[in-house]
Amino acid sequence: MTTCHGVVNLPEVRKVAIFGGTHGNEMSGVTLVNLWINNGAEIQRSGLTIKPFITNPQAVEKCTRYIDTDLNRAFTQDNLSVPRSEELPYEVRRAQEINQMFGPKGSPEAYDVIFDLHNTTSNMGCTLILESSKDHFNLQMVNYIKRAVAPASCTVLLTEHPLLQYSTTRSVGKHPIGLEVGPQPQGVLRSNIFESMRAIVKHALDFIELFNGGMEFQPCTVDVYRVSEKMDYPRDTNGNITAMVHPNLQDCDWEPLNRGDPMFQTFDGRTIEYEGGHTVYPAFINEAAYYEKHQAFTLTRRESLTANGIKASEM
Repeated sequence: MTTCHGVVNLPEVRKVAIFGGTHGNEMSGVTLVNLWINNGAEIQRSGLTIKPFITNPQAVEKCTRYIDTDLNRAFTQDNLSVPRSEELPYEVRRAQEINQMFGPKGSPEAYDVIFDLHNTTSNMGCTLILESSKDHFNLQMVNYIKRAVAPASCTVLLTEHPLLQYSTTRSVGKHPIGLEVGPQPQGVLRSNIFESMRAIVKHALDFIELFNGGMEFQPCTVDVYRVSEKMDYPRDTNGNITAMVHPNLQDCDWEPLNRGDPMFQTFDGRTIEYEGGHTVYPAFINEAAYYEKHQAFTLTRRESLTANGIKASEM
């Protein structure tokens, strides 16, 4: 990678995957990917190999989040390197297959970009998920998408955290990017959510085509919400939930939560307030799939990231 006049020269993007069904009951990604497998005309772009792919077909068939374990947490080095065996959890075996098809993870042969399509039951709108603050290609891509969908909103969540490692399905690619769109119930399609996801994928592919075509993208600043911690529900000594998300917080994803603001409401009506010292911005509020993960919501902090200008390097 070289720089010239403040612009980073990056390799052209040639192989792109679009994953749906990482969670088998998140219907927008499942439906779009199946649509594009049958007819991929709308996602074809000049000079690109684009592969739409159902990542967890057994979970999709059963319309459940997963079979044995969460595929979106299964791409650890331990899982990917353990000898293959039919006794392994289904999603671990599937992770190994995906890693061979689209990776290997961390190798020069890995797919350049992997989009992983998700739905959330939370009121998060359109959210792009980045795993690195240093991936200038992805920062430029989300900046392009945000501008393309304006005045509609598209939030950027940064999961980079020293203590929180996700080992996601998309992490097999060199430039992993997640897309969460909600609110949408599990196992349900909503046309507005479906079309929002479809449009964002289109804009992302347009960006890649422009980049490969020689367009130079100038340095930019991207506002992101960086994951800081995960908040569980209040529980009794037996681990049972003793409070719900407070009605003042419900559906208020990305809105500021300040010290003293209502956070939970106990079953007898008592309010539990946020006691942190800094303003935070909750996301995935009351996400249905996260009850099993002991997570009521994710707390994030706002920050701005500066992306270098980028241009495709000449072959």
